[in-house]
Order: sequence, then C-alpha cells, then structure tokens
Amino acid sequence: MAEEVKQEEKKTDVKKILWTIFKVILGIAFLVLGVLAIIYWRYEVKMLIKGCIGFFLLLAGVITLAIARD
Repeated sequence: MAEEVKQEEKKTDVKKILWTIFKVILGIAFLVLGVLAIIYWRYEVKMLIKGCIGFFLLLAGVITLAIARD
C-alpha cells in the first residue's frame, strides 16, 4: 500500500517537473521573440512610445489629482 502511494507521488513529481521545464522553455521562447520583434520593428516601437507620451502624462495628472483630492 505504501509503495503504491510512493509510485503515484513519483509520477506526480515527474509531471510537475516536466510541466515546469515546458513553462520555462516557453517563457524563454516568448522573451526571444519579443526582443527580436522590438529589434525588427524598432522605428515603429519608437514612434509608438512617442505617441503614448501624451496619454501617459494625462493619466499621471489624473492620478495625481485623485491622490491630492483625498
């Protein structure tokens, strides 16, 4: 009986380890693809950041006023 429980725990541990390794590999792949996309579209990313500065400042102002109101 105790051996069956140990064998089932080992199966669960192996599944956990494989699932963790899969998630790490997937995360690294997403990071690499993200960096490559930024490098490939660097001018478009720069334009997007420039275009969002106004919205960021507007949001910062609204948050500052909300904090000051309290």
